[in-house]
Amino acid sequence: MKVDIVTIFPEIARGPLEASIMSRAQASGALELNYHDLRDFSENKHRQVDDEPYGGGPGMVLKPEPFFRAVAKLRTERTRVLLMTPQGIPYHQRHAERLAQDEHLIILCGHYEGVDHRVVEALVDEEISIGDYVLTNGTVAAAVVVDSIVRLLPGVLGDDQSSVEESFAGDGKLIEGPQYTRPLEYEGRKVPDILLSGHHAKIADWRHDQAVERTKVNRPDLYEK
Repeated sequence: MKVDIVTIFPEIARGPLEASIMSRAQASGALELNYHDLRDFSENKHRQVDDEPYGGGPGMVLKPEPFFRAVAKLRTERTRVLLMTPQGIPYHQRHAERLAQDEHLIILCGHYEGVDHRVVEALVDEEISIGDYVLTNGTVAAAVVVDSIVRLLPGVLGDDQSSVEESFAGDGKLIEGPQYTRPLEYEGRKVPDILLSGHHAKIADWRHDQAVERTKVNRPDLYEK
């Protein structure tokens, strides 16, 4: 998979996407990740990419021209263009699974009061929001989306079953149940006996029951569905 991130803060994306599993995905060739400074696509001598909003109001709006130039340079026939914005479609695991099937993603990152809407109308295939809150800029959100997609690519996690058995996988109705490792007992708290039984069917049933209870407490919205 190839991913191009267009932002005025490339350094923000590099931090989380140049370490651990994301770094190994690039080293293995599963991921080609490129960062593009939106200012490089400005024809203004001061590299300006924002201006005051028409109609008044606080803050600044990212201009359309740099985005149009960036997408024109990077887009191919197999490209999907995403825009990170609080006004986008709520992002979830099913979304990540679908995007993991794409060959090339261009991710545009909003900032300030957002981007000129002509960018959305002419260039963007999907607007994405990672939650009902506002970040300083969309680059942080872009890093989250890239991480969630790349870990689903074949061979990236080492054990592909890991992405199948975790929270929101499968039917997406339950979050994952509790996990335990050594030591067997710590500060008076012991690992549940069922996990030591070696009876895989009973362990699977126990984990499902625990997932149901954990979903009921932590995500009542999912439990009700």
